[in-house]
Amino acid sequence: MARNHRRTATAGAWIGGVIVALVAGALPAAAASPLAPGNESAGRAGSLVMVLDSSGSMADDDGAGRTRMESARTAVGAVVDALPDGYPTGLRVYGADRTTGCTDTRLVRPVEALDRDAVKQAVDRVRPKGDTPIGLSLQKAADDLPEPSGGAVGTRTILLISDGEDNCGTPQPCQVAEQLTKAGVGLRIDTVGFQVKGAAREQLECVAAAGNGRYYDAPDAAALARQLQRAAQLSADGYRFRGKPVTGGMSRDQAPDLRPGQYLDTIGPGEERYYAADLDDVSTVNFAATAVPQPGAAIDEFDALRTKIVTADGLSCEMSAERFHQKEGAAPLTSAVARVRSDRGERPCDRAGRYWLVVERESKKGSDASRWPLEMVYGAEAPLAEGVTPAQSSPEYGAGGKEARLPTGSPRDVRGGTGFNDATPIGGGVWKDTVLPSQTLWYKVPAGWGQQVRYDVEFANEPTLERGASTYSYGATQLFTPARFPISGGGVEFTPRTMYNGRPAVIRMGSVPVAWTNRYEIRPTVRPVHADGDFYLAVTLGARAAEIAENPRIGVVLRVAVLGDELAGPQHGAPVLGERGDGGADGRESGDADGRAGGPAGGEAKNADDRDNLPVAGDSSGAGGAGWTGIAAAAGAGALVIVAGGLLFVRSRRRAATGTMRGSA
Repeated sequence: MARNHRRTATAGAWIGGVIVALVAGALPAAAASPLAPGNESAGRAGSLVMVLDSSGSMADDDGAGRTRMESARTAVGAVVDALPDGYPTGLRVYGADRTTGCTDTRLVRPVEALDRDAVKQAVDRVRPKGDTPIGLSLQKAADDLPEPSGGAVGTRTILLISDGEDNCGTPQPCQVAEQLTKAGVGLRIDTVGFQVKGAAREQLECVAAAGNGRYYDAPDAAALARQLQRAAQLSADGYRFRGKPVTGGMSRDQAPDLRPGQYLDTIGPGEERYYAADLDDVSTVNFAATAVPQPGAAIDEFDALRTKIVTADGLSCEMSAERFHQKEGAAPLTSAVARVRSDRGERPCDRAGRYWLVVERESKKGSDASRWPLEMVYGAEAPLAEGVTPAQSSPEYGAGGKEARLPTGSPRDVRGGTGFNDATPIGGGVWKDTVLPSQTLWYKVPAGWGQQVRYDVEFANEPTLERGASTYSYGATQLFTPARFPISGGGVEFTPRTMYNGRPAVIRMGSVPVAWTNRYEIRPTVRPVHADGDFYLAVTLGARAAEIAENPRIGVVLRVAVLGDELAGPQHGAPVLGERGDGGADGRESGDADGRAGGPAGGEAKNADDRDNLPVAGDSSGAGGAGWTGIAAAAGAGALVIVAGGLLFVRSRRRAATGTMRGSA
């Protein structure tokens, strides 16, 4: 129909990306408990306690002329040196006080703001002596971990390091792990097996699986240090949540009322959560839900997160389902739906009235059974001014296709965020970062009306472990709109996943140009791209990469371009914004004089702690062991990108030209 009609659509059309006010909050310990109100913090809320095997076998030779305990001391020292300043960290040991006894477990360093010297001194004083009461030590370790202050959301991690299996029998370690993780949200148990095999390894694998964590194998001292660093850093870099606490109903009549804003809840396997909203008859309504399981937790490729908008008559206006599409381990999963009013407003879903926003979690047998934190954004886009004619839709990739020319040159250092709320702002250019197995890094790139985001993700050429090249993991990326709608790869143009075995691997991803009338298109690659703002780039490395790479972290390079001239608004015939003296249509990178692309990435502060130091321009040296050489000269040459100097002007023009509801939860 429509193509001509869309070109001439007038009053009654509406604009905007959903950019809602963020009100920080917290999650309950269980579904029936209300979330703690009034929490305004979204900083780190996690904590870590290491549980170190100090049984008699840790006095054995590790095969390299040292005792296992000496190697463990070195590894623990490397862990605390790499953790962020002040990160709550403690140390518990078992088997250190008596030659026999199944109650021999002791907290030698309480979980409090990290004191590196104190932790190192505590582990230096430990002498291996006794038995291996793993089950009891796990119970005690869960009590060692404080609840996040003020009810904030964070991962409480137990990191168990052992060279053998429990020899006490009661309580059974696997049963303890399962009981602990079912008791609440946010507890994770990782295990590291130091020179173990057979029944001992099987038990540690069982504990990690039951504890929503991962098992890491350490056949030697170097592997022990590497795997401990991975597990500890994954804890410290957990997703940072924001939102107003809410408890969704198990049915429509129990649904709480929502207004435009950002919210937090939890969801269990097989559950549906209902939220009520009163919608008008003119606005586009966007609803996105992000489930955040423990990184690497057990999942099936067909496990799904669904979102729906439902009328009072039970009619589904819109439904969307997102799946993991891999079995290596969990990563954040986002599903989103929109109620887009039809041209004539004659459909049942166009009417004003009571609607329900629904989130459903589907889990296969054997998948993680714990409750997952759920972060939701609900927003409404107000109409354009009367008489404004929107530009026609832009359903084709054009210059932003898979063969697009992207920036080249030395990559600049960047540190990805933990999620949507602290995604690191970047602009067009070449950026380098490092990623842990099971980790997802987040970035955001501004794109205006008429522009499109196009980028490559390159995983590094890494030194691998023996036989590592025969093991495969995966690398993946996901692009999201400002309203958090995932943009699919399109199947033909882009594929958001690649196999990774330590050799260079590339993923290409991008969007169509931003156009208001894209919302009337059918294709999932086009329909969500209907508002300007910050687009989110998520990069994930599979859990099995821990069996491949020799370095704790794996190098990654992003080549990012924002293509096309930015228009002054969504209207037909909108002029191009600003003059392009140092970028834009001439194909050069955007950036200011010291090389910072996109303006904010060079110096804008995000959060107070040291995890959020933002990138600055730099050379390509100091890769931290990552194999940058193998990918720094990969595909791409040149790009069309926006000028950083015009961003503030653009923002003010957008605010004046649009009427998006920026609701507070």
